Amino acid sequence: MLRYICLLFLLTTALKGVAQNSKTNLEYVDPTIGGVGHILEPTRPTAHLPNSMVRVYPAKRDQLDDQLGFFPLTIISHRLGELFGILPHSGSVDRAAFERKYAYDQEKAAPHRYQVRLEESGIGIEFIPSGKAGLFVFTYPEGKENQVLFALRHKGSLAFEGKKALSGQEDFTGMSAWFYGEFSEPVSPELVADEKGVQRYAAAKTGRREILFRYAVSFISSEQAKKNLREEIPSWKREEVLAKATRSWNQVLDQVQLEGGTEAQRRTFYTSLYRSYERMVNITEQGRYYSAFDHQVHRAERPFYTDNWIWDTYLSLEPLHTILNPKMEADKIASYVRMYEQSGWLPSFAVLWGEHACMTGNHAAAWVADVWAKGVRDFDLPKAYEGLRKNALEGTLLPWRYGPMSSVDSFYHQNNYFPALRPGEKETVKEVHGFERRQAVAVTLQHSYDDWCLAQLARELRKPQEAELFLKKSANYRNVFRQEKGFMWPKDSEGRWIEPFDPKFSGGMGGRDYFTENNAYTYNWDVKHDLQGLFGMMGGKAAAEAKLDELFREGLGRSKYELWGTFPDATGLVGQFVMGNEPSFHVPYLYNYLGSPWKTQKRIRMLLDTWYTDNLFGIPGDEDGGGMTSFVVFSMMGFYPVTPGIPAYNIGSPSFEKVSVKLDNGKTFTVVARNNSPENKYIQRARLNGRVWDKPWFTHEDLVSGGTLELEMGSLPNKKWGTGENAVPPSAIDFNPLTKL
Repeated sequence: MLRYICLLFLLTTALKGVAQNSKTNLEYVDPTIGGVGHILEPTRPTAHLPNSMVRVYPAKRDQLDDQLGFFPLTIISHRLGELFGILPHSGSVDRAAFERKYAYDQEKAAPHRYQVRLEESGIGIEFIPSGKAGLFVFTYPEGKENQVLFALRHKGSLAFEGKKALSGQEDFTGMSAWFYGEFSEPVSPELVADEKGVQRYAAAKTGRREILFRYAVSFISSEQAKKNLREEIPSWKREEVLAKATRSWNQVLDQVQLEGGTEAQRRTFYTSLYRSYERMVNITEQGRYYSAFDHQVHRAERPFYTDNWIWDTYLSLEPLHTILNPKMEADKIASYVRMYEQSGWLPSFAVLWGEHACMTGNHAAAWVADVWAKGVRDFDLPKAYEGLRKNALEGTLLPWRYGPMSSVDSFYHQNNYFPALRPGEKETVKEVHGFERRQAVAVTLQHSYDDWCLAQLARELRKPQEAELFLKKSANYRNVFRQEKGFMWPKDSEGRWIEPFDPKFSGGMGGRDYFTENNAYTYNWDVKHDLQGLFGMMGGKAAAEAKLDELFREGLGRSKYELWGTFPDATGLVGQFVMGNEPSFHVPYLYNYLGSPWKTQKRIRMLLDTWYTDNLFGIPGDEDGGGMTSFVVFSMMGFYPVTPGIPAYNIGSPSFEKVSVKLDNGKTFTVVARNNSPENKYIQRARLNGRVWDKPWFTHEDLVSGGTLELEMGSLPNKKWGTGENAVPPSAIDFNPLTKL
């Protein structure tokens, strides 16, 4: 009997493994994960191809909203608006039909296809994306008067071209977009005016139970939209469009193969990897592109990319694609260089309509320094450096501003810190954003790091005097650390520490007088380029480790109601640690620098299991177009790039027994975690390429050479592993990341 029980157990285990592995990676993706924002923005169930122009989701508040409005033919930029609108309808048409919401059910969301049924009318909707085009399939009930409705979302026009085609133009933020679309069957066209007499709507009436609408968009012209459609969806065979979309996603999702882990963890991982392909967007159209940086149409010798919210993406999204898609990274940075040549300034937030002055920092410096240190070099580094240098020395550092220096910037360059206003002091510098304020401490910290990155580029370009200048400026963070208090602390223009000051709560809405969306507890650790120097200012490694422990344990000092009324971005809280915002991503890995890698392993597992689940609440903050989910991809694989600009990765605690990353050079990097389980989260010992490995980090060269990192996991921490003096990951002002690690 025991023998049969053992055989049954082995058979059940084998069948379970077969069932788990029978799914494709694409089938694990669930775009509804994170569809309810904890406080701020939810994710959207977006159907699109990787890094492509057409991105479509239903217009609704979030995933709990049981009504939807029009589908955009594409979105302009993450969270910033939609272009055109389309929706099927049954029954008579009046103006209200174009703007009302419709109850829905049976929603099925995937990257390559979106399906839903409208509850009242019974109409079925299917959307399949292509790169610059898309295909809608509408299925109607019998015996109804059926239409396809269209609406403008911005100032523009709609025009039928016979009985089988419709085109439109919209103008927004200084540029235009066009679409051209065709119906699979003839329709009865009708243009409908709004209450002001403007023909903002169109209705295409059909007697068919099923009608298809294929379309393409363009930022060049209506004629180019027509060419884009002919290129991408030349026939009415929906199976071909779906097969192409499926292949596109399989190609990128299959770059990372997993073994082990739970079904839920795989859903979280592959959904996060899908989210990491929203930005940047390739807007090249048959060898041409429109650039909002000079409002011209250009010939494209290589792809041109826009839509990069770099404050969110330089930390982990761009480093992830440096591993997975190094050629695309080079194209994206080459796009930034072209933007600089076209506009005279190298952008930060390069969106579709040009530079979107947003957030803080000169983080393109970190991005360029990182890819260069990792061997991605197919772009004009001298020209990129020229633009970055101009930003740093001639441009304004003010949050949410773009262009020449202000008087506050001049003060920074003379005094080596950004001055804060005293409580109650009136702002007199007209360039300061009324809501975003000065964010004085955060600006000082962010530019200290970015200037360190510039110093590395200056070294590479053999500009020793400029390298020395930027290295000196990279130490400016020291001027806003108040050692007797143990915190980053604002200073006024007289060099006096601001009082009163509460590290947990001061600074007004989002802490913006002094910080960016977070408090001093978060920004205490925003010195990624000189962690050893920071620890020294904190009193040494033991004191810094105690302070890091305190971050995860310290109470709020007030109700969550009061806290979130002022700090709505401080979501995913663990003590004072904020998992739901980008400045915190590297913080759990800092124990690796302090001689306690086991604490990194403990924290990372807890944070992933707690905040990144496979349900509607599975994103703890604004996802920011891959800014947050790329952190999840890295951390679930078992490593993370703490300091972009240094070609090294910190080891955490992988969620899977084996992770295989297919590289652009044909090699595969592998992480093996033996005996891995929810309880066995601690590294007992390690090997890298067969050699005993006693460091909690490895190099980019180890990765791209197709190395294998083997970890032996256990339920109790090995507090000696990775703690030797030579095991500390590199992070010091005088460290040169372009030398061999």
